[in-house]
Amino acid sequence: MDRVSVTVGQSQADLVGMDNHVLQAAVDYVGSFGGGLVRVQPGTYLMHDSLHLRSGVRVQGSGDDTILRKADAVSSSLVLDGDYGEEQVTVANPSGFRPGMGLAVRDDRSGGFHVTVCRIVGRSDSALLIDWPLQADYMVSANAVAQSVFPVLSGYHLTGAALADLTIDGNREANPALTGCRGAGIFLYRGRGCRIENCTVHHFNGDGISFQQSNDVVVQGCRCFENAELGLHPGSGSQRPVITGCHSHHNGRIGLFLCWRVRHGRFQGNTLEENGHTGISIGHKDSDNLFSENAIRRNGTYGIHFRPESEPMAGHRNTFVDCTITGNGSPEAGAGIRVDGATHDLVFRR
Repeated sequence: MDRVSVTVGQSQADLVGMDNHVLQAAVDYVGSFGGGLVRVQPGTYLMHDSLHLRSGVRVQGSGDDTILRKADAVSSSLVLDGDYGEEQVTVANPSGFRPGMGLAVRDDRSGGFHVTVCRIVGRSDSALLIDWPLQADYMVSANAVAQSVFPVLSGYHLTGAALADLTIDGNREANPALTGCRGAGIFLYRGRGCRIENCTVHHFNGDGISFQQSNDVVVQGCRCFENAELGLHPGSGSQRPVITGCHSHHNGRIGLFLCWRVRHGRFQGNTLEENGHTGISIGHKDSDNLFSENAIRRNGTYGIHFRPESEPMAGHRNTFVDCTITGNGSPEAGAGIRVDGATHDLVFRR
């Protein structure tokens, strides 16, 4: 069945432009027909907000020649507490903030899950109006701050979206950190049956590819490197992930991080190397996963690490087959494989 298809480019395309606005217009248009293809021509597109994905829409670029670059961030402390459910924040310095810009709000207590990622929809003096209620209290006394940081590609509550042949430049040096539980170069939240193929994410001040509470996600042939935290981050109860043929290297902490309750996944033919701490990290209720034909080498401390958990919460019944684990840690510290916690029923074969 033929489906609607549009091209986006910096000249000679159905939609012409050089930033997130033209990309979003194309995705929204194709999404209004129930899905189809957005083909992004070569060029560098400056991202002032996420490209918000839509169900059934495939966004396809030209590999290394199609670059989505995160814009330099704007940041200001809050001068009024941001209250849970409020739909505005009041900042000390509003210059640089404008409607349509992506925004993250946090304070020193926010941790991973209590950062609000939203979009500015209006501005009145020092008050920024946002399109999403604040997800926590953000206190001036705890150094509350608003920053124009966000995932470069983002999908919430969607089914069957796809990305292919895109390069994400996180512009790490000009952006504050964003937690991988609420953002990444590519980020999905409750995205079902989505595919990410042959994409590159580098220099994001956070994680490369993260998906949370998202089932049946396929990540294939992707490369994540020199991101500040994690390369690949399936988490928060994501079931049946498939990650194959990916290369995650030189990330600040971990190449492949199974967060909480990642189960029945398949991780095959990946290379996790020269990450700052660990190649593969497995922990809280991460059970019944299969790892095959992976190369895990020259990571800073551990090749594979099972994090310390009590017996009911540990990562049981994980199987490793035909993997190569070499050169991890140092003579003074580290190990190829370290099993912490009350973890049992692990299989290592060939």
